Amino acid sequence: MRLRSFFFSSIFSLSRSPSPSPSLPSSRFSSSLSPAMSPAPEKSRQGNGECNDDLKSKVTVVGSGNWGSVAAKLIASNALKLPSFHDEVRMWVFEEVLPNGEKLTDVINKTNENVKYLPGIKLGRNVVADPDLLNAVKEANMLVFITPHQFMDGICKKLDGKITGDVEAISLVKGMEVKKEGPCMISSLISKQLGINCCVLMGANIANEIAVEKFSEATVGYRESREIADTWVQLFSTPYFMVTPVQDVEGVELCGTLKNVVAIAAGFVDGLEMGNNTKAAIMRIGLREMKALSKLLFPSVKDSTFFESCGVADVITTCLGGRNRRVAEAFAKSGGKRSFDELEAEMLQGQKLQGVSTAREVYEVLNHCGWVETFPLFSTVHQICTGRLQPEAFVHYREHKA
Repeated sequence: MRLRSFFFSSIFSLSRSPSPSPSLPSSRFSSSLSPAMSPAPEKSRQGNGECNDDLKSKVTVVGSGNWGSVAAKLIASNALKLPSFHDEVRMWVFEEVLPNGEKLTDVINKTNENVKYLPGIKLGRNVVADPDLLNAVKEANMLVFITPHQFMDGICKKLDGKITGDVEAISLVKGMEVKKEGPCMISSLISKQLGINCCVLMGANIANEIAVEKFSEATVGYRESREIADTWVQLFSTPYFMVTPVQDVEGVELCGTLKNVVAIAAGFVDGLEMGNNTKAAIMRIGLREMKALSKLLFPSVKDSTFFESCGVADVITTCLGGRNRRVAEAFAKSGGKRSFDELEAEMLQGQKLQGVSTAREVYEVLNHCGWVETFPLFSTVHQICTGRLQPEAFVHYREHKA
């Protein structure tokens, strides 16, 4: 493990152009930031290394599925080491009763393991599961949102007016809300409803691989404060999970959202046994449509963002593995006769599929703006998901030429 971590740390650092680190102003989020490729130093328990408890940041993870549990594991390992953070990391759990009659939160707190969504992995002795959302976020000044995107509006409404003080948020949620005035990214939903700044974290991240500490990268998107971005980088970074900040919230978030639609198409390719050449073509066209739509919706989106982990790397990973590709493959093998809802319930053991709902939301935006023909892959995926076209139809469209 140490040799592998050293190797990846080395190539990671060589892949980045050297640039001077900005000088960071002092605030409650300031700390001695180590490089993203270095593990957090051990927390000092005596002398000047121990921070005043009132100045320490308290972290709550809002969500406890597969990826949420892995995020809690990453954060908990660093919270124990970093003097600027409280040891305890709270994790809000949507309460469920397991087949043996026990409550999921009780089992997590007793065994230190999410036996339903991340079995066999210890989360960290400092992770505390809490089924009460308001109690879980109480006194926290760093909120990590990581739930299926269709639940975020309801969560924000419950928290509206309950979040006070100097609070920062980060969203690991992949998806968008479609409103009459246009698409609303989840980070914007959080910021507007809760009145707090919200960064995002996206990347080529299959949760089960990170859980067993296989090397992975991720991208933190931020708006203005590099200081806050660096704090999030520090909180998530480990020798096997390398995080890079990018000043492009919308670009990073849209990459994490739109790639799930491309993954659905890749699953169709696998289900129809069309081969690697076809899948490569779908990935290329999908990435191009991701970039084009992102820049139409938000002209500030940077081209370089698509070359970060959140961009091309996430497209590759999601189209080779992950739940969206896997369920779409089963859908295509059935000839579209089995619904995505049926397959989700059968294959994902309570986890939620994001690609189908995102495809619908994207199509609503395209239809509203008159862009359906400009984005044939996105449009066709939605029509296949809703049964208007057969799975093989996506390779028969004529690619739009500008």
